[in-house]
Amino acid sequence: MYKSILVPVAPDHERDIKAAIDLAEMLRDEGGKITLLSVIDMIPAYVMQQLPDDQMTKNVVSAKVKLQEDADGHKNTDIQVIVGHSANSILDYAEKNGTDCIVVASHRPGYQDYFLGSTAARVVRHATCAVHVLR
Repeated sequence: MYKSILVPVAPDHERDIKAAIDLAEMLRDEGGKITLLSVIDMIPAYVMQQLPDDQMTKNVVSAKVKLQEDADGHKNTDIQVIVGHSANSILDYAEKNGTDCIVVASHRPGYQDYFLGSTAARVVRHATCAVHVLR
């Protein structure tokens, strides 16, 4: 069905993402690829001053290790970790890399989501490709 599937994963993903990866594998064309993507939020400069110089590097490496554990055993699965705003970075990555489907997990919306909007909601509203949402 899809040649390039993006599965955004929160860096601190405590929930099992197995269901998202399984769905992506079902939707993937033979020879297609799945990309697990974590977006690490930028740390404000006033906070960065109080942290070790290599803190962002450590955060990226830690996220890559977690994603690699999730990707193990799944063929044609890449991992990517980028720094930026979650929803915008996911949408930019999808557009720049020719993604034709995004599989995103979502939680039940709370009141704050109606005012601010969750990452999944923003991806659904602004993506230029198909989006499958898991609850």
